Amino acid sequence: MGLLDSMATRVAGGATVEFRPSGTSMAPLIHSRQLVSVAPVDPAKLEIGDIVLARVAGTTYLHLVSALDRARGRVQISNNRGRVNGWTAAARVYGICVAVDGRRCASATSKVRTGCAVPAE
Repeated sequence: MGLLDSMATRVAGGATVEFRPSGTSMAPLIHSRQLVSVAPVDPAKLEIGDIVLARVAGTTYLHLVSALDRARGRVQISNNRGRVNGWTAAARVYGICVAVDGRRCASATSKVRTGCAVPAE
């Protein structure tokens, strides 16, 4: 089990987590090894452009919501370089990035699942 899988398990259980993902697929939004905070998300509140922790075709990503199909209850996940990872069920979108290196993601806090805490600034 990799780092993102471990974080997804914790977030799915209701925890808000902090970790340092590696890679360049989300630059300049998230640079490799920047500290991110991810809180459980209410999938009904997702919007295109949200940074989420999601499982697509057996792989867990911290990537962007690039399309929504609410009628079919699914979300398309892509990186910030134009690569589409694929569609996944809204239930497999576990969390939303609420902060990067301590800077709040403006609209993310309102999308945190009810009853789950967001870390203080």
